[in-house]
Order: sequence, then structure tokens, then C-alpha cells
Amino acid sequence: MRLASGHVAVQLNGEELAEIQKDFEGFRKGLVRLTPGGWLLPAPYTKFADKIYNTKFRETDVVIMTYPKCGTTWTQEVVWTMRNNPNLDHPKARAPVNVRSPFIDSDMLMETGKGDQDQASPLEKMIQQVLPNADPNEGIALQLTANIPDPRTIKTHLPFSLMTPDLLDTAKVIYVARNPKDVVLSFLHHSRLIKAIGYIGSLEQYINYFVKDDLIYGPYWEHLREAWPRRDHPNMHFVFYEDMKADPMAELRKLNQFLGTDLTEEQLEKIAHYTSFGEMKKREEETVLPKEMELLFKQEVKKKDGGLCRKGEAGGWKGRLNDMQEAKIDIWTKKNTLNLGIKFKYSS
Repeated sequence: MRLASGHVAVQLNGEELAEIQKDFEGFRKGLVRLTPGGWLLPAPYTKFADKIYNTKFRETDVVIMTYPKCGTTWTQEVVWTMRNNPNLDHPKARAPVNVRSPFIDSDMLMETGKGDQDQASPLEKMIQQVLPNADPNEGIALQLTANIPDPRTIKTHLPFSLMTPDLLDTAKVIYVARNPKDVVLSFLHHSRLIKAIGYIGSLEQYINYFVKDDLIYGPYWEHLREAWPRRDHPNMHFVFYEDMKADPMAELRKLNQFLGTDLTEEQLEKIAHYTSFGEMKKREEETVLPKEMELLFKQEVKKKDGGLCRKGEAGGWKGRLNDMQEAKIDIWTKKNTLNLGIKFKYSS
């Protein structure tokens, strides 16, 4: 199947698909591999791919782009708060972040292919409370993106090549990169927590999937290779998760300049506290989510290891990866950064 982006999507089948589905219970609808690039995505992506690619972005939009679990949700909350809630009194601030700041490509993770309310996914039901006339067949997240008021803050885990070609010339893009050792552990927790992914295998197996480019939204390094050369574009802000954790105020000042939000030092200090890991975790625990939202998570994983706000660490891989696992990722990283020129902190 040829997509508007020029990529060809091929369904995985046979032993390759069976091996992945054995460990990922959420991928019962299958997976597709895109060429060029080798992108691996849930099969329902093809239903929404052209709509995402042809999305008309606005000059007032800010797009948060990352490979999964590089601090996307945190960055979403920071940017949305700076742009929409600088005085921390917005009436919708307690709404789930992906309702206020749409995750544009999430339809492929919640797509049912039916308009029947009884067949709707938990996230569809939650968004339909905000957008009651939305048609699941047309993409709930896509319709939410089109209908939220300016200024829009939009999240994607897709790479540049699967987004509209003029994205960076039209909107501002914030790309967050994170050391692969922390990425693999954070994405592992997410993959176990979210039923739409439903990973049930071991850490060792998950690392193998990571370095073989067999996790959704991968290849990891190709994602970075598309973003890193664009880092000097005037509409691009490239930031490392580790720097955000080490000195949040310094990074907020840079964002303030990039976004043109013109916030005072006092406002930035309050936002830094409001969007700190502890405060976000507290809000996640205190917010009464719809029953449907609870159905998104594997409750045994949530109770044992935490929800979306788990640890929020930089360098948390130390002590969790054994020597062989660390060496495997180090060799893979060295091979892929040889000509890329990107260097991570807390990587050794």
C-alpha cells in the first residue's frame, strides 16, 4: 500500500508477526513496516496515515515530537501551561493532557473501525465527552486536533518523514531526545502498562526488540537522524531530556524565548514547580479520571510499578541493566552515532 508520504506499507506476516504478537498482546490487528525508513507501526496506522500527512498546521501551532518515552508528556504539560495557563488558573487544566494537547497519531492505538459507542475504545469515550459528535471512523484524535482552539500544542511520536513536508516551515517544533538506555526502560514500562501494546515478555527480550528496530515508532536512530540535522532551523527547538531534568529553569527560559511567551521569572518559577515530576504525579493520582480511562491501563502494572508518571529520572538505567545488556546498547549506540555527531549525557 502506497501512502501520501511516498512510503510503502507492507503487512507483517508469518513467523515475524507471530513472534512479536507472542510478546505484545495489544497488536492483534497486526503491524506494518514502511519503506523507506523501516518504520514499524500498528496496522490501523494505514487508515489514518494520509490524514495525518495532509494535516494543515498553523503558524500558531507548537508540535512536540519525540520517539516514545523521551519526556513527551512532561514537555506537553510544560508547553501547554506556558502558552495557555501561565497563571495556573485555567479552568480546563485538570483535564487529561491528551485532551488539552492532542496526541495526533493516537488513533492507530485506539482505532476500532466501528461507529458503535459500545465498541468504542476507552480513550475514544473520554475524548467524545469533549467532542461528542466525533466519528471514530475519521479519527477521534485527528478531529480533536482540528477542533481545539488556538494556540494548539500537539504531540506526535511520528518522525518528520511521516508528517506534512511544510511542518517546520509553518509551525514550531520541539524535539526531545533522550539517552537510549533510559528510553528502553521507560518504554518498557509504558509497553507493559498500556493495554493497546500489552507487552508481557522479559527485559532482555525487550532490549532485543529495541536494537533490532522491532518496537513501534522505530527505528530509534532513524527518528533521531531525521531530527538532528534540522536542529538549527529557526522553528526548531532541539532539547535533551537530561538537560531538562538537570536545570529546568534554564530550559524554561530557552523555551520562553523560543515560544515568544514573554513570561516573567516569577511565572517561570511557578510553572517549574507546577510541572515538576512530583506535582504531575500528584495530579495524576488526585484527578478523578473517567472509568473508561482506567481501562486503558493494566491495573496490576499500575499498582506495582506506577502509571504514566513513574520515576522521571535521568540516568535511571544504572543498576537496572546488567553488564551484558549495557554493553549491547553501548555497541549499538556507538555504531549509530559514528556519523551522527549526537552525544548523550548519563550514557556511560
